[in-house]
Amino acid sequence: MSTRLPAGRWWAIAYLGLCIGYAMTTAFSLPHLWTLPVLALWLGLGWLFRWGAPAYQVVRPRAWPWSLLPLALWWIYLFLADSYGKVDLGAVIFHLQAGIAENGSGERIFFAVIYTLAGIVMLGVFTWLVRVDQRWRLLERVLVLFLLAFNPLLFGITLQGAAIVAEDDAWLERRYVPPQIEAMPENPPNLIYLYMESTEGTYADESRFGDVYDDLEMLGRRGVVFHDLRQIANTGWTTAGMISSQCGTPLMPAGLMHDSQFEPLEHVVPGVDCLGDLLSRRGYNLTFMGGASIEFAGKGLFYKQHGFDTVLGREALSPRLDDPSYLNSWGLYDDSLLDMAVQRVRNLQRQPEPFGLFAVTLSAHPPYGHPAQSCRDNQGSFDGENILYSIKCTGWLTRRFIERLEREGLLDNTLVVIASDHLAMKNSAWQSLIAGERENTLIMLGNGLKPRVIERESSMVDVLPTVMEAMGFEVPAHRAGLGASLLSPAQTLLERHGIEAINARMRAENALQKRLWKVPSDESPR
Repeated sequence: MSTRLPAGRWWAIAYLGLCIGYAMTTAFSLPHLWTLPVLALWLGLGWLFRWGAPAYQVVRPRAWPWSLLPLALWWIYLFLADSYGKVDLGAVIFHLQAGIAENGSGERIFFAVIYTLAGIVMLGVFTWLVRVDQRWRLLERVLVLFLLAFNPLLFGITLQGAAIVAEDDAWLERRYVPPQIEAMPENPPNLIYLYMESTEGTYADESRFGDVYDDLEMLGRRGVVFHDLRQIANTGWTTAGMISSQCGTPLMPAGLMHDSQFEPLEHVVPGVDCLGDLLSRRGYNLTFMGGASIEFAGKGLFYKQHGFDTVLGREALSPRLDDPSYLNSWGLYDDSLLDMAVQRVRNLQRQPEPFGLFAVTLSAHPPYGHPAQSCRDNQGSFDGENILYSIKCTGWLTRRFIERLEREGLLDNTLVVIASDHLAMKNSAWQSLIAGERENTLIMLGNGLKPRVIERESSMVDVLPTVMEAMGFEVPAHRAGLGASLLSPAQTLLERHGIEAINARMRAENALQKRLWKVPSDESPR
């Protein structure tokens, strides 16, 4: 690499300043406009200290910075943080193992390419600075330690490793109660469970988000609304949110202890029983429907292996569209999906056995959402960026779906659960979201539930026993998995220990992780 850059010296210094400003605003969750004052300060220091052109210059044209790899690792962290908000190491590991094929984040792939090119330029400019300025050759050796010590990605890995060595690795396992049904009503109810992508309860705060949650609040007045449903570690992405709410345990990735860690997963949490397993054994006909591919992130595997009779994703549903081109980058729009879900409920109601229908929307998928055409007709034009438009779309479609089923008499003897799959990742309303406390959405309607509000410090693992008891099932000691029924006096783990303590215990946990991924002896891998 040439060390001759006299004409472009200030462009190079400015580019490094932009990278530093971007890094600071991303790491501290500040608006990116703060990059400009950081750049101005950096340029001032560059002028004052003559960076890149010291008075006594000693050029080392073949010098390579020690900090190239640490800088590259920071660049990876910044990409993840700027794309998703909080970097979830468990999500990264799980998606690498479960596979990210058939995802609809084409814009993120394009962004990743641009980001990679920008990172290469940054490393090249920094290498030039180290070669032409001996002061930076000395300073960057100290910079290596700083970059390694304070990279949150590396810090998380180190913290987890240290916890495993130093702490009790079976704390959660000792508190795990295998889900069971001791008794069930004579006429067991049907179950409709709708996961709303990233539509967290935080959006109910009108001072921050206006009226985007109004349709869901109107539904909530007719049933039970649960508040203070927090997000613990390993429950912060769609598959993890589904597993935690149906199996009563966070989705701790298989990790390096998995027998085939370098091969695609063939089983998803085979070592535990989930809601689908329990209902299937009691004669329920179970269906999952989602507009996206069931191949993404292990969703299809999970449902097929845990008692579901029918698992339908983009592959099976898109041929049913009247207009085959009416698709977004992930798959079906939610108005199409929910129309098909209504038809599915009609068909299931004609069968003699009780049924369960689980579905997941995608209108509010970050960063901007994919609002359906019916929402555009109802709400007006979409600017392509405002996630609040997509949140309002989700609520309106959800309310329309429930009211349509109700008008047709399809909700008799049926429990309806409306919930977010997880807290939203980084989107256009991010600064408002992180300005206060956040909570997941959980609303239950029907099956004799009296309208009320329940405020209890809880998490998605508590949803499983709560749904079971709302259906009229008797659950041992009101507990299933790591969860406690929020309709009972049983204390939740968060009420007993707090969210920070639970997350710390999860970093150290090994025994429950092994239980999740242990394939039963009567079912060996292919």
